[in-house]
Amino acid sequence: MNLASRSFCRASLFVALAAAVFSFGCGKKVKEAPPAPPAAAPPAAQPTVTLQASPTSINKGESATLTWNSTDATQLSIAPEVGAVTAQGSTKVSPTDSTTYTITASGPGGSASATAAVTVGTPAPAPVVEKGPSDEELFLREVRDAYFDTDKADIRADAREALSHTAEFLKAHPSWKATIEGHCDERGSTEYNLGLGDRRANAVKQYLVSLGVSAGNLTTVSFGKEKPVCAEHGEPCWQQNRRGHFVKAN
Repeated sequence: MNLASRSFCRASLFVALAAAVFSFGCGKKVKEAPPAPPAAAPPAAQPTVTLQASPTSINKGESATLTWNSTDATQLSIAPEVGAVTAQGSTKVSPTDSTTYTITASGPGGSASATAAVTVGTPAPAPVVEKGPSDEELFLREVRDAYFDTDKADIRADAREALSHTAEFLKAHPSWKATIEGHCDERGSTEYNLGLGDRRANAVKQYLVSLGVSAGNLTTVSFGKEKPVCAEHGEPCWQQNRRGHFVKAN
């Protein structure tokens, strides 16, 4: 009886142990957590770029300097005309008309642009300087001859007026020298007219000296009737030839 009970107990214990082992082996396995994904890379930086012009206003034919700077860009270009450039730098431009320059910078993070304007003006025309008369032209315009009566060397009223004007001009130009020529009309001998012409030239000189003209700036010569300005015969023409005439001497 005891033997049977012991066998039964052993059998029961074996069955229970087997059931436990079976239950443990057939239980659900616990899954392991998947590894965490790698952290995402930060986005590429947006490029930046600046562009300046100096000076911003020029005249045709002049130049301006473009200066630029950029960050996070792999390609840069300036339009018009300049083309590809480095990340920073400067260059001269000489536009013929007002121009707005644009720099474009691009890179992995996108693109950016900037502009700079250069205004081109037309220089004001140089003032027209009117050319004044030459010394010779001025002398001929301002220095007036003195005319004489027939066979006379006296300074008459109209000659005094003309010589007063001449004196003022010569005193205003103290470095200028003049030769006074004595002339006569065609009547009378050559010798007589040479003497008369000499008296007329010296009369003119003395009158100018009396008005303040330096005697050292005046010389005299007589041509008598050898150099008439009028070749006709008659008083109107002869009056033109009876004169004290001035020639600029320097």
